[in-house]
Amino acid sequence: MTSDLLGARRIGELLERYDVHLKKSLGQNFVIDPNTIRKVIDAADLVRDDVALEVGAGAGSLTVGLASRAKRVVAFEVDRRLIPILAETVGDLSNVEVVMADALTAPLSRYRATKVVANLPYNVATLVVLRVLEEMPTVSRLTVMTQREVGERLSGRPDSASYGRSSVAVAYHGSARVAGSVSRRAFFPVPNVDSVIVVIDRTPRAPDDPSAADVKQVVAAAFAHRRKAVRNNLGPLAGSTDRAANILERVGVPSGARAEHIDPETYVRIAGLIHETTAPGPAAPTF
Repeated sequence: MTSDLLGARRIGELLERYDVHLKKSLGQNFVIDPNTIRKVIDAADLVRDDVALEVGAGAGSLTVGLASRAKRVVAFEVDRRLIPILAETVGDLSNVEVVMADALTAPLSRYRATKVVANLPYNVATLVVLRVLEEMPTVSRLTVMTQREVGERLSGRPDSASYGRSSVAVAYHGSARVAGSVSRRAFFPVPNVDSVIVVIDRTPRAPDDPSAADVKQVVAAAFAHRRKAVRNNLGPLAGSTDRAANILERVGVPSGARAEHIDPETYVRIAGLIHETTAPGPAAPTF
């Protein structure tokens, strides 16, 4: 990897010279530790044919490292005050394209990325991850730094305190794991929360599986009232509590189970059965 990774001194000098003060509202905590950058890029397992998409380029510290490994880097940044800084840090890199746009609304799929590697702002991390998984089928792996609590929810397992809606939504598309922790001192300004690296590897779904939207609808209902038995939460979706109980019995879920006891693949089966039992039948013939 290039030896020109940006460290704390260089980033501090750039911010001061261009009079840029980072905003809490944008979740701006720039990664300033070259060792952390190497750790993230190693976890991403980039090869020379990869097109890497970065969300939140900041001052370009991670972007520079990505450019040394990937065929092409598409770096999104929403804060236009950083344009001159990025021009200085990555402007001479021929394989980097900086896109000044919001990754939550921009047409990400047009860039045909194969990997996503990012230091995600805490306030939008889950939304970005789910948007990539749902709208960018070309992406085979996501490697993101985010707040520990968020990372543990993205990779949560049944019967754990961190398991919830986002855990199941991510698991629908692939497998997620926490690949390592990140010191608070790796960022500027230093955040008041711990961070982790999360790796998500995509697993293709079968063509006849229920859609992500159907599964999310079921999971939202199931987790709406965590203290209630899931049959009660799913009753309105299934048409009645008795019908929900029957569906749960068919997939081997005990009658009194709560949402956090059900694994992601069972939620997929439940969504398929609910859709099957509530879908409108064929229209009556007209004469």
